[in-house]
Amino acid sequence: MNYFLTYTVYVLILSVLMGICTWKLFKKMGYSPLLAFVPFYNYFIILKETKHPKWWAILSYLPIVGPIMMSVFHIYLMKKFGKSLVQHQVLTVILPFIYMATVNYSKDVELEDENDLYLTDEEKASKKKDTFIGSITFAVVFATIIHVFFTQPFGIPTGSMERTLLVGDFLFVNKWSYGYRLPMRPLAIPFLQGTILDTGEKGNPKDDPKSYVEAVKLPYERIFQFSKPQKTDIVVFNYPRDSVHVSLDRADPYVKRCVAVAGDTFEMRDGKMFINGKPEIFLGDQEVQHRYIVNTGSQLDIPGLYKIFGFLPVQEGQNQQGGFVYYFQGLTKKMAGEIKKLPQVIDMQEHIQPKGESAISYRDEAKMKIDTTNSIFPINSGWNQDQYGPLKIPKKGDIVAINDKTLPEYQWIIKNYEHNTLENKNGKIFINGKEANQYTIQQDYYMMVGDNRDASLDARFFGFVPEENIVGKPMFTWMSVEGAFKDSQSSYQADGMRVRWDRMFKATNTGEANKTSYWWIAALILVLFFGWEYIVKLFGKKKTEDEL
Repeated sequence: MNYFLTYTVYVLILSVLMGICTWKLFKKMGYSPLLAFVPFYNYFIILKETKHPKWWAILSYLPIVGPIMMSVFHIYLMKKFGKSLVQHQVLTVILPFIYMATVNYSKDVELEDENDLYLTDEEKASKKKDTFIGSITFAVVFATIIHVFFTQPFGIPTGSMERTLLVGDFLFVNKWSYGYRLPMRPLAIPFLQGTILDTGEKGNPKDDPKSYVEAVKLPYERIFQFSKPQKTDIVVFNYPRDSVHVSLDRADPYVKRCVAVAGDTFEMRDGKMFINGKPEIFLGDQEVQHRYIVNTGSQLDIPGLYKIFGFLPVQEGQNQQGGFVYYFQGLTKKMAGEIKKLPQVIDMQEHIQPKGESAISYRDEAKMKIDTTNSIFPINSGWNQDQYGPLKIPKKGDIVAINDKTLPEYQWIIKNYEHNTLENKNGKIFINGKEANQYTIQQDYYMMVGDNRDASLDARFFGFVPEENIVGKPMFTWMSVEGAFKDSQSSYQADGMRVRWDRMFKATNTGEANKTSYWWIAALILVLFFGWEYIVKLFGKKKTEDEL
């Protein structure tokens, strides 16, 4: 069942429930009881009768926003019939159709007289309070509409995209860059991604409460798709192998660079990337970075180096000679050269994993349980992050061979991304119950890799990124705070927190080395937005004084 048909079914079910629970109330308001069953128009009538903007009715069934608005409209209707106490409002929100049905079928329910002349002081105060709460509610609704349907804020917690995007950068993502992906879990708490908060076992999100209702779901659909991710685009997407959230739009958001598109061949040779056999082209905002091992006779002043170089993840240890060993990630050649000149340094070498060294991680000391999250994809490749491929990126319509050797490469596509049943019985592979030796790819896939290659958990580990997981393209950095996130991969952290003013309101996808910051324009807009009413009053007052 496609998205819009499923959506229509949900709307009809809610409309029937609304009609069954409120038809007598509509009759008492002077309308045909049948109008209580008509989608959108039933809420239009409620808004009209309660003297609220009637256009709000169009928000009734929007994903995520709709449930909030419905609750507000139901409260308006209950107040119309004298159910204005706090307990009435709580019941209306928590048990909407049950409570409204109770009121609807009660014998003594009558319309309330809303003439302000007969209101007590207590009732007038309550009405002002309701107006204030209503203003807050609609501020939340407006922000939710922007968040769900247009742009979403996103923070950079790790150094995988250094030094293009820095740890502590906060971005706005354009959800329409590659067509708008319609929400798949329409009943959800606004602004939350997957879970509400960490309430269970630390580091185990599987037992944390979800921010959405899993049972109410809509299928994947993308509209107005006029372009697709291109090579070198910085892209935000949902982590494809999320084992916590079945709904792909609720999986953790990642940001990487799209280095290869459907049909391309991806390869790493000695830590250097090749696409279709050609070396990658570095844009102006990218810097080549590598992992280095440094042996020293005495301890380095890492906090001092942080102040010079900024982001500097490093693991510190001691060697058998009584000196120190440092494992640096993300050093440019210039930075490596500066560190090599330090008097404490005995030797320094770039760390590149040799060919044939398979990068497989395990979850137990006996090495019986493979940690697929931190192992190289596909698991039987024998590759590592510096010696990888060649690997062809699947394209919609490709017919691929399916056997024991290729299954680790395609099993996630067949089973998880394209939703087929997959079984391997006695050396024979069955797809949807039928024996198969080939499979036709149903959507395009992409290779997403971090600019800071040696400190990036990317497609080399989790594999192909399906087109349906694409969220959008970052537009600009609206805030940047050094020290906003702790680096779990480093023995040292940035000293304190500071705002990087020079990065604020810079575009992220231009590829230019020196991007202009427009933070002053943003500040001016904010001043005008919040100060406009004061400015109007000020000039209005001056004009009145001049007339006098």
